Amino acid sequence: MDDYDDFSFGLGDPMIDHSVRLVDINEQICCKLCNGYFIDATTITECLHTFCKSCLVKYLDDNNTCPTCNIVIHQSHPLNYVGFDRTMQDIVYKLVPNLQINETTREREFYESFGKQEPEDKLLDNDIDGNSDAPKEEGDNDYHRNDEQVKICLECNTNQLRPLRKKFIRISAQATVNHIKKFVAKKLHMDGCHQLDILCNEEILGKDHTLKFVCVTRWRTKQYPLMLHYRPRIDL
Repeated sequence: MDDYDDFSFGLGDPMIDHSVRLVDINEQICCKLCNGYFIDATTITECLHTFCKSCLVKYLDDNNTCPTCNIVIHQSHPLNYVGFDRTMQDIVYKLVPNLQINETTREREFYESFGKQEPEDKLLDNDIDGNSDAPKEEGDNDYHRNDEQVKICLECNTNQLRPLRKKFIRISAQATVNHIKKFVAKKLHMDGCHQLDILCNEEILGKDHTLKFVCVTRWRTKQYPLMLHYRPRIDL
């Protein structure tokens, strides 16, 4: 983080001759757990405090409160009440020079140090356009095809609903569980997605969880596709 302390940026208005040092806003774009810039920024829905995803997931293995304000997130399932904050992550990547490129390089080197390739769902971008780090043209309407992709298998675990005719799909990692609910409801000709529960490892997933978050927290070391089950909603 020290490498960026003297970096400054303009406010973007040609009528305003003013710049802001990055160090002056570090408090708003740094994780309180690792003191580094947000990577995969994840926000707690209860209090809206944000942390790096890996930092927060590790912290919540032994805690159920926010690291900043100590509010109880949930007594037994705090991970169901946090979600990827794409807006915050985009802001950090735009403000901090080369952060995204450096993070991608470190991640690639991490996998190579174990003699492994990056997970298949991350390499899919290279298959699409030959360069996952290539900038998108402004106004390019790619319908999230250039997002990190996830392979999913959707299975029905009850006799109350019929199985899908095509249960394997590939979808953006930024899609949420609620998108999966809507997809299943439409295929089953249901009135609304509120009638469904989506589960992973027999645990009900929060509707605002991104699929990337589900992969990291519920499917860390398992083979893809990501196995998700659907069933009629059960009110507890």
